[in-house]
Amino acid sequence: MWRLKLFVFLGVPMEIFAIANGDVSTYILDPNFENYLPIIPTEIQSVNFTWRSGDQKYYYDFEQLKSFNESLLRDPTVSIDIRGKVPRKPKVFQLFLHCRGNQSGMASIGIDLRIQNDRGAFLPGTPLKFRLRKECDNHVPDPECDKKCANGGRCNQHRICECPKGYMGKYCHSALCYPQCMNGGTCISPGLCACSDGYIGPHCEGGMCLEKCLNGGKCINKDTCLCRNGYYGARCEYSKCTVVPCLNGGRCVGINKCRCKKGYTGPQCEGLLERPSLAKHVSESCKKKCANGICHNKRCVCDKGWFGNKCNRRRPKRRWQRKLLH
Repeated sequence: MWRLKLFVFLGVPMEIFAIANGDVSTYILDPNFENYLPIIPTEIQSVNFTWRSGDQKYYYDFEQLKSFNESLLRDPTVSIDIRGKVPRKPKVFQLFLHCRGNQSGMASIGIDLRIQNDRGAFLPGTPLKFRLRKECDNHVPDPECDKKCANGGRCNQHRICECPKGYMGKYCHSALCYPQCMNGGTCISPGLCACSDGYIGPHCEGGMCLEKCLNGGKCINKDTCLCRNGYYGARCEYSKCTVVPCLNGGRCVGINKCRCKKGYTGPQCEGLLERPSLAKHVSESCKKKCANGICHNKRCVCDKGWFGNKCNRRRPKRRWQRKLLH
């Protein structure tokens, strides 16, 4: 079991696990991964990698260390041999990035790293293809450096701003957030994003719905609900009863499933609910059978002429009723 960890120092440390437990991380394989990483500023000239092989033997080979903008940046170099054995215990090596210093611009770097085990089999997902972006700025000493350095930056002996942790740029105006703020969010201080209207989360990655998503729906973007199967609508407020429409005021509560208004029954609420035979009525809500009545709130409500806990006792007729019968 081995691990490769990209540990980048850009004012603040960031850990990016490239390989864990022998598996390449899915986000490393994302072709847009380099867009999620911050641009390496001019003042940063190295990137640290930490790796270890654990109990197994692995061998590495840097197939490519390439600058795609050689007029701005020399080809990167590493502090170890380009081929060798991955160390068993955690060990750090450095990737050096040196701007040529005669002009300013953005340079792109390619690093291809092949990994294989002691049987000669390449690790699936390798070579790892890292694509980094490096800013190169032909600094000219600024006589007003002390006035322009922001966020605690200080001028060095060459009259160039040196930024504190979490800030970057010529005059330390740019805060650093990783991952970068998403959906139009702005990094306002190290690791803190100010989100655009309608988005929330540490990196503004989550949508915010002003009106709650109903029926188990989830808010996945600004005012956008992802509905469960069987529901639709802007807020997932409608159910799909297309084959079985609900009648008599019934409400669709699932796929072709109706909830009927009081007094109606049937798959489509098409039938009137008849009073059940009182003599045979048994309710699960009552502990005892209601012989001549119905169960209501866990108690038997007796029919006229009957009483008792189970409505099984006949109420005696009054004297004048008996005379009428005779």
